Amino acid sequence: MDKTDKLARYALAQKQIEALASGENDAVALMANTAALLKDSLQFFWVGFYRVVGDELVLGPFQGPVACIRIKKGRGVCGHCWGKGATVIVDDVDAFPGHIACSSLSRSEIVVPLKDRSGAVRALIDIDSTLMADFDQTDADALEHIANTLSDRIF
Repeated sequence: MDKTDKLARYALAQKQIEALASGENDAVALMANTAALLKDSLQFFWVGFYRVVGDELVLGPFQGPVACIRIKKGRGVCGHCWGKGATVIVDDVDAFPGHIACSSLSRSEIVVPLKDRSGAVRALIDIDSTLMADFDQTDADALEHIANTLSDRIF
């Protein structure tokens, strides 16, 4: 999809997420609707959340094929994002050291942290694509904005 179309889809998704989040603070409900909205509106292969529970990430609401349930800090793209505390874009998941292959159809990935007011990572948005190098700074900026909207409501 071209950049103009991508920007328009993210702008609409952001407005819809803000409307869904208005007056709602249940984390599971907001994550579930956000995953469904992003998968549907941007046609990603897999969209989901991982929640920080103790010393590992635990699968939260998602849309797409079955996924890994638990991930240790530092393992895979999600564990790397959690440890780094910043968005991670991977153009080729097979070239990422320690990539956890939940699906062999996934070719590229973006993971964005959700942080509480103290700056601690509390959850992640994880998105996979069947296309190589499908994510760029446009995706990162839009998804970080969405992550901040959700974080403000639930943490």
